[in-house]
Amino acid sequence: MFQVLILNAHPEVPNPVFEGRSSSVILPGVEGEFEILDFHKPIISRLKKGFIVVDNSREIPIRGGIVKMKFQSLVAMVEL
Repeated sequence: MFQVLILNAHPEVPNPVFEGRSSSVILPGVEGEFEILDFHKPIISRLKKGFIVVDNSREIPIRGGIVKMKFQSLVAMVEL
């Protein structure tokens, strides 16, 4: 499992949107949907409108954002 932190880019909305550990996160990348699993290589990607799905159980609707995965830690800054 890896650490997941999803933050809202809007300063007036409470953060974090999600914080915890996960074994799977599905993201709506601008070039297509992709999944992050344990020990994923480092990646930075822009996100488009869609849903972030954490462990196939929690869906977080977003309007866009950016995500970075490095050292077993995923951080996403998104617009809700």
